[in-house]
Amino acid sequence: MNFKKIIINQEKTILDALEVLNSIPENYISRLILFVCSSKKEIIGTLTDGDIRRAILNGSLLNEKISESCNRDFIYENETEGYLGLHKFRKQNLKIIPLLNKNKTLSRVLDLDKKKALLPLECMIMAGGRGKRLSPLTDSVPKPMLLLNNKPIIEYNIDRLIQFGITKIYISVNYLGQQIQNYFGDGSSKGIEIEYIWEEKELGTAGSLSLLKNIKTDHILLLNSDLFTNVNIEEMYLNLLNNNADMAIASKDYTVDVPYAVFNNNDNIINSFTEKPSFRYFSNAGIYLFKKEFITKIPLDVFYNITDLMDVLIEEDKKLIHVPIRGYWIDIGNPVQYSSAQEMVKYLK
Repeated sequence: MNFKKIIINQEKTILDALEVLNSIPENYISRLILFVCSSKKEIIGTLTDGDIRRAILNGSLLNEKISESCNRDFIYENETEGYLGLHKFRKQNLKIIPLLNKNKTLSRVLDLDKKKALLPLECMIMAGGRGKRLSPLTDSVPKPMLLLNNKPIIEYNIDRLIQFGITKIYISVNYLGQQIQNYFGDGSSKGIEIEYIWEEKELGTAGSLSLLKNIKTDHILLLNSDLFTNVNIEEMYLNLLNNNADMAIASKDYTVDVPYAVFNNNDNIINSFTEKPSFRYFSNAGIYLFKKEFITKIPLDVFYNITDLMDVLIEEDKKLIHVPIRGYWIDIGNPVQYSSAQEMVKYLK
């Protein structure tokens, strides 16, 4: 967000403020608000149309300075590179939270209708696969760029990451990867940074992680590009920390219904039986969060799956947990799943 549009000097008048508020584009911000600054660019207060109405009702004139009518008792957070949960602000029914630098200048603005949390994570999106099961759709278009309601599948995932405050994204590309790079560029159009990791050969679901350098966060998120899901990444992150775990894996429950009675037996002697039982399993959902130090366990530039890394960590007695996805999740790997996602997206807000 270019927040310069919503900063106004304290020497400006109420009429000036009204003109600035009126010039803010529709859908630019969830609540019309201005941040009032001093000559040193320090934020000294906020100003809304409600503040202006109250000032006028109390006798203020349009040519009076806004320094007299702005709200100086405003809520803000200090800029941070760490985790920032936003639940406490939502409980106060707040919509906009400014983040201030140490000198009280405005660093950025959090719109709580658009941000769910600020997570100290970098993310790798695996987008290099051929997508043969979706041929002929993928003969000229990479699977991550197939459309759901006129929007590429991978873009839903990128927008989801942005909602959780993730601003550095790596995309591993191979087959027709130039289309992905041409579409997103360096990520600046979305206010993020995108770096492309080009696979010269197939590297599996984790091999391209070995090509990453200078990861700045303590943990890294890895996800498949062909997922259509509203996974709660903050929940994964907090579960990882609260359980002192080494890796958190998103899971989706999978129920198997047996249409017949199932015997409980020993040496063909039936001890009891259960009529038409259901068995519930939690399956791998293709989203992983783990300590970045584990990347060094991945061999350089060779085919390597994330499940291989999981095996290594289990053998080393590391703590792996799964976090169930409570919302929707579709792995778009074949025409039936693609059709299901196309139908579901019609009903999402």
